[in-house]
Amino acid sequence: MKRIVYREWRIPSARYWSILGILAAVAGLATLAFGYMEHTGHWVSGMNNSVVWGLPHVFAVFLIITASGALNVASIGTVFHKPIYKPLGRLSGLLAVALLMGGLLVLVMDLGRPERLIVAMTHYNFSSIFAWNIFLYTGFMVIVIAYLWTMADRQGQPFNQSVGILAFVWRLALTTGTGAIFGFLVARQAYDAAILAPMFVVMSFAYGLATFMLVLLFAFDEEGRPIGQKMLRRLKNLLGIFVAGALYFNLVYHLTNLYVTKNDGLESWLLLHGGIYTLMFWVGWVLIGGLLPLGIIYHPVLNKDRNWIVAACALVVVGGLATMYVIIIGSQSYPIQMFPGQTILESGFFDGVNGQQAAYHPTIPELLLGLGGVAIGLIITVVGVRVLQFMPESLADDVVALDEETLSQEAFVTPS
Repeated sequence: MKRIVYREWRIPSARYWSILGILAAVAGLATLAFGYMEHTGHWVSGMNNSVVWGLPHVFAVFLIITASGALNVASIGTVFHKPIYKPLGRLSGLLAVALLMGGLLVLVMDLGRPERLIVAMTHYNFSSIFAWNIFLYTGFMVIVIAYLWTMADRQGQPFNQSVGILAFVWRLALTTGTGAIFGFLVARQAYDAAILAPMFVVMSFAYGLATFMLVLLFAFDEEGRPIGQKMLRRLKNLLGIFVAGALYFNLVYHLTNLYVTKNDGLESWLLLHGGIYTLMFWVGWVLIGGLLPLGIIYHPVLNKDRNWIVAACALVVVGGLATMYVIIIGSQSYPIQMFPGQTILESGFFDGVNGQQAAYHPTIPELLLGLGGVAIGLIITVVGVRVLQFMPESLADDVVALDEETLSQEAFVTPS
């Protein structure tokens, strides 16, 4: 029986620096975009008085819930005692911290006055869900770093399960809090739904695992490290369950709205007459992010091909971005119904104007700012696996087929 050995990512230096250079270039463009919007003002973005959360928030929220979902791989190994997932725990924790930092950076840069973040950090309004999330986000990073220590250091091994359980509970609270940001906003008709909180949890499972699989497969293929069919089968089957769960919550959310008469206008607009939002819902959220990946994952031939598995993961990520676009921007674009049935009351913000959606057109600076958050998350991951031993040397079938006792004994082997 082979031992589990963790090694740094040892791709050729030229290849490593080219990857890092591309990511740094994207992050640099995002910095320039931030400087341009900060100096000129947010009027150069597509945001307006109705749509106050634009494309950067789509990327930021996607990265935040994906970070939570990426940690799910480590949680399955530790909390649910599945030994096959334990060799992936270190990379899972690193990616979770990296993506969260990228998402939070986008949020800070999109505030308009990022220097005023210190006010939010020193003056708390606990009647606001945003104040709660400051503690959830910072606590998540501290706990996951401690979790990584228990996985990488023999002295921390006795605390691995207890810290893992804490990280698991905390990440559920974090994603629930993120979904509650929207679910608690009663002013927006599409947001006012308690189901958004658990729906965000399930979506985080799908997006986090898909992103984790893309990073894992890319890193292993670049260096030629083996991944056995047993590991791939477990991961892609788990992804299928999470994608199906996300579609289920989506179905329940809209069936509930259709049952409530006051939401007929909202559902008719979103599902049939919402223009770009209707297109992104059916094509992006349902088809690309749901049905197509499920078709690949459960196809008897395609699900055995690694390239098709990568395609399924990429479709889930693209569909996730489309989902966030519909939830965040589409919900703001639907006009606020100040008085149900009232068609005379109007304002410059389109409040009470039936059938007239707020116009929002994303701009290049917003897109660059969002992509910058992705680049920052990947830079942290690339540097981390390069300088520290986050990845197992092999995930071949004869390595991952370890029982609990053997895996516990060999979990901290490092190269001589």
